[in-house]
Amino acid sequence: MNWLDDVKWGADGLLPVIAQEYGSKDVLMFAFMNREALARTAQLGQAVYWSRSRQRLWHKGEASGHFQQVHEMRLDCDNDVLLLSVTQLGAGDTAIACHTGRHSCFFRRLENGLWTTVEPVLKDPLHIYE
Repeated sequence: MNWLDDVKWGADGLLPVIAQEYGSKDVLMFAFMNREALARTAQLGQAVYWSRSRQRLWHKGEASGHFQQVHEMRLDCDNDVLLLSVTQLGAGDTAIACHTGRHSCFFRRLENGLWTTVEPVLKDPLHIYE
């Protein structure tokens, strides 16, 4: 039996994935993988996701240079959510996971009934995807 057969894929053939930073344990982003993306991630040791908006495989960092080196992959108790332990790699010292130019996609916090931005932009997105 193939290890990919143990995964409970959604009706759309996708698996929810949480990318967590290896050192800090920060949750960097949430994405999806299909069977091919998960197999490629295991093969390459770098995160490959399924882009729902582009309807194609997306090797994280292919356009931005901000790759994710995978240290460990863990499947949850129901076999339907994947946790990646990653080191966010980037150009220079900037570890950017979010397309907004921030370290993490989870940069808004609920404060007094309002979503407040609490993480800075590390690099202007216009300069990330040149």
